[in-house]
Amino acid sequence: MKELQPINQNVLLDITDEAKEQTTASGIIIPDTAREKPKTAKVIGLSNIDNAEISVGDIVLFKEYSGTETEFEGKKYLILPYADVLAKIVETESI
Repeated sequence: MKELQPINQNVLLDITDEAKEQTTASGIIIPDTAREKPKTAKVIGLSNIDNAEISVGDIVLFKEYSGTETEFEGKKYLILPYADVLAKIVETESI
């Protein structure tokens, strides 16, 4: 089995979308090229980073035009520098 493993202070994110056809309320189909790309993704891999604030499995918010998109074994991934991860999305309890 092969897997992607990031190096050089990079983070690997899974950006595979569910290929759902989107339509407007009036029934107009929105093509993939016109859709807004998500800015959040799940961390799949991390290179050796000292004091990393994220870990594999976390959902993170990243810079919009950052990284390199690649496809590997049928899934889409984004490889981006650790510094381009802006925030970690965490679940909190409401008071």
